Amino acid sequence: MCNMNATESHIAREARFGARNYAPVPVVVDHARDCLVWDVEGREYVDMMSAYSSVSHGHLHPRIVAAAHRQLEKVAVTSRAYYGTTLGPLLEKLSEVTGFQRALPMNTGAEAVETAIKCARRWGHRVKGIPDGRQRILVARGNFHGRTSTIIGFSSEEAYRSGFGPFCDGFQHFDYGDMASIRAAATPDTCAVLIEPIQGEAGVIVPPPGFFRELREWCTANDVLLIDDEVQAGLGRTGKWFAFEHEGIRPDALVLGKALGAGLLPVSAFCADDRVMDVFLPNSHGSTFGGNALAAAVALEGLRVLEEEGLVAQCAEKGAYLFRRLREVQAQVQPLVRDVRGRGLWIGVDIDPAATSARDLVERLAANGVLSKETHDTVIRFAPPLTISHELIDRAVDIFHRVARERHHELGLDRRRNQRAIIA
Repeated sequence: MCNMNATESHIAREARFGARNYAPVPVVVDHARDCLVWDVEGREYVDMMSAYSSVSHGHLHPRIVAAAHRQLEKVAVTSRAYYGTTLGPLLEKLSEVTGFQRALPMNTGAEAVETAIKCARRWGHRVKGIPDGRQRILVARGNFHGRTSTIIGFSSEEAYRSGFGPFCDGFQHFDYGDMASIRAAATPDTCAVLIEPIQGEAGVIVPPPGFFRELREWCTANDVLLIDDEVQAGLGRTGKWFAFEHEGIRPDALVLGKALGAGLLPVSAFCADDRVMDVFLPNSHGSTFGGNALAAAVALEGLRVLEEEGLVAQCAEKGAYLFRRLREVQAQVQPLVRDVRGRGLWIGVDIDPAATSARDLVERLAANGVLSKETHDTVIRFAPPLTISHELIDRAVDIFHRVARERHHELGLDRRRNQRAIIA
């Protein structure tokens, strides 16, 4: 490694000793602050990814870091075998902001989804009366709820499933945004619908207007739990505290994660009212680290920052601005960019795979100082921290425009468009 620069050395070490389950963008992050990141060579980047919404508060928000320091000087982990001074206030705050009576803390988003699955099955058996072992949960095609063996078992993405079977039974697929498909998939043994309000990994797919209102009515009429997975969408990302608010509905249960850890720690929660949560009794579910004192202190301060600094309302305004700017770019580089869609500061830019790959553009963006990430090699996700300024949005979009225009020119797409215009 002696002839390598710092970037090459760090990448080589990960490649040599790490499992090959990731293909990172070739940037080695050294430090970050708010919406800016610096690599080991000292290059500066605008963070337009925010760790899949985990850094919604910006990197190392000073209030949240201070709260973590205060708690680290007292106690960090004791397990749920005892009570503490930080978990109760967090649970109370979660109840206040979500509107649900109770919350069950976990660590990762996938763990919170697993909690939701267990809750739905036990509720289906003990409350709805479905014979144990026959409970069915409806899940959408194109879903992404995590990486555990249970969850990938009902993924419709072959790359997530291949070679990892056998999988757990009890899930039935429907087409996202299609109520007719839900009705066709349901049976008397259906106990819940587990769904994302926006499908992020699938390419930032927004459902048709009115879909969630109709789904809410159907679930109520058929005594089926509506479980809303807002691990990515929740806590302000879409311009409201929770994405379900855009349709004016209330699910029966809510899954939170990512931003709940305020950019410092993995923190997640499953939230519901007593009629659902009461299926959990002592020893029926738990986690050694779930709800630990440090995580609770950090998450509580993160919720206070979102509220007191008005980040949710800011996200709505800045998201509309980012969306408008990206649509302007689309108009300049069609057909390279096929679509721009999303809500709040969570936007997907759909790239025509016949022209180039999203990964190619993501790497070109990184080389020019913007961090983003592709999904399915056709969509670039732009999801910066909620604290981003208009100036940094402009910088990132201007760089994207330049990179897309250069690639557009290299492929000769601008000449083809001009020829079609002349013919027309």
